[in-house]
Amino acid sequence: MFHGMNIMHKSSGHFMQHVISLHNGIPVRRLLPDPAEPVLPGVPWGRFDEALTPAFWAAQVWMKELAGGESFGLGDTLAEEVAACLLGGHGAPAEVGLAAYGRVREAMRGQAAVDAGAIEAMLTIPLKVGQRMVRYRFARQRSRQLGECLARIADIDEATLDDISLRDALTQLPGIGPKTASWVVRNRRASDEVAILDVHIVRACVHIGIFGAGATPARDYAGLESRFIGFCRAAGIRASLLDALMWRTMRSVGPSLAGLRPASNPSSTQVRSRGKRACPGVVARAGTI
Repeated sequence: MFHGMNIMHKSSGHFMQHVISLHNGIPVRRLLPDPAEPVLPGVPWGRFDEALTPAFWAAQVWMKELAGGESFGLGDTLAEEVAACLLGGHGAPAEVGLAAYGRVREAMRGQAAVDAGAIEAMLTIPLKVGQRMVRYRFARQRSRQLGECLARIADIDEATLDDISLRDALTQLPGIGPKTASWVVRNRRASDEVAILDVHIVRACVHIGIFGAGATPARDYAGLESRFIGFCRAAGIRASLLDALMWRTMRSVGPSLAGLRPASNPSSTQVRSRGKRACPGVVARAGTI
């Protein structure tokens, strides 16, 4: 169990934030800069006990690392990972994509080859998601794409490629854009060189100020990815973990950030926190000494 404590102390005219967490019963500490100090030009750190600020994300990633990090892979092979990420791609809710992938993966593991026709037949049968039976919306399109991906995947020599080169090779497959390819690479390698810029990540980054209000990965994936990874490096956190935590958190927050104070213009000397607090499992207190 983790406990957070926000203590600000004045040293040489600057305030520092102390994040204290219990790890295996032992208190461990991480220092974060003054809330008003910029992590990137125009992007202040904010307070770690205010939801969705850069300091909040840095503290969450740090605590996740203390807990052992994250297991990313959905498949045992590159082909399986491509299947998981393609079927769970744009327009498919995560739970539906995983159910579709589970069915296709079982066939992939039991047969020498699975073609588009077999995949479409599997995907047209309703899937059990929780207590409901749902239809996979993209059965015809994704089955054709995945069938061709599986036929061509052997042409990619994964072992000889670095993370970016592997991502570039994957984008040559049908239905695989930079986001899906980055997802595959992140899952296969826990890569911090790529970012999965879906709507949840973009919302979080716009809220912080890393991205502008009109940010659209479809128009400038490389530029936005560079901003995201640059932020992670400036904050001293792993891009792969931040991506995963942002996705999980922003899914639960929903499309409206009503009630959350923007991460701009934080006050170093304001003791009482404004805006929503951090995760329910984190007990946070604030003070100045």
